[in-house]
Amino acid sequence: VAGNLFAFACKESWNKGCFGYVSFNSKTNLIYHYENFLGAKRIGNSNQMVIEPKEASKLIQQYY
Repeated sequence: VAGNLFAFACKESWNKGCFGYVSFNSKTNLIYHYENFLGAKRIGNSNQMVIEPKEASKLIQQYY
């Protein structure tokens, strides 16, 4: 389900002119999962993560 929700967020970001960018705070134990499953990137050593346009496009194509 999480992939579908992130794909929806990316799609809404594209529709609003933000090029698919989505940022979110991750629980520490899910950071590795989001990096591998969603293509999200960690910002520094924080729990803040971002999905950039290339990965957003892949998620949108996968779920829509």
